[in-house]
Amino acid sequence: MTSYEKVKAARSESRPGALDYISNIFSSFIEFHGDRKFGDDGAIVGGLAYLGDIPVTLIGIERGKNTLERISRSFGSPNPEGYRKAVRLMREAEKFSRPVITIVDTSGAYCGVGAEERGQSEAIAESITTMIGLSVPTLALLIGEGGSGGALALMAASEVWMLENSVYSVISPEGCASILFKDAKEASKAAENLKLTAEDALEFGVAEKIIPEDNLGSPEFYSSLKSMMEGKIRSMMGRDDLAYERYLRFRKFGESR
Repeated sequence: MTSYEKVKAARSESRPGALDYISNIFSSFIEFHGDRKFGDDGAIVGGLAYLGDIPVTLIGIERGKNTLERISRSFGSPNPEGYRKAVRLMREAEKFSRPVITIVDTSGAYCGVGAEERGQSEAIAESITTMIGLSVPTLALLIGEGGSGGALALMAASEVWMLENSVYSVISPEGCASILFKDAKEASKAAENLKLTAEDALEFGVAEKIIPEDNLGSPEFYSSLKSMMEGKIRSMMGRDDLAYERYLRFRKFGESR
């Protein structure tokens, strides 16, 4: 598959969403709502659950399954109150020593006047700085699109795992093509240059693992992913150097390889 074909695959409406992963991998999920400042954002779902017998804090970006649900969830583009809800959950996880797992699928943060008026960029920055400084285990799973700061806000983790056909980029191929080539129809060319595939991310050290999609959405797929996630979280539990290791992980981005 070309890079742009992977972008299209990542955007497919048939792909499982964050709530599918939550319901098939985790148990006893209790969703929390609101940022305690403005309101609740449907694009970000979060709360408490169990990964096996490990209590964890879950934060996911959900696009929705039908038109009405997608509208209510801003098509998976979070508002500031969504990121502030995520920060609230992260700080609670820190207080009670719970690992944090994020499930990301977004074209980017919501672009609107209201979002800007309520401090979109500040909310994203606060989410990044909060997550990167957590002393508890953190794991980010990119299941579809990982667009710009809207995705990075929930991916400042100890490790980033990407599904085989997921993509991670500072801008959409169409947006990049419009800026660089003055023509959105050059999106395929832009996608190749953006180096946005899971293979690219692994090569550059931006991701640590690629999850095959041969049986995407099947019970076997979720069972295998659950086992891998549980093993990784257990390997990080009890360590007191996670924040520093996470800092070093991000510091080495951009080094010559």
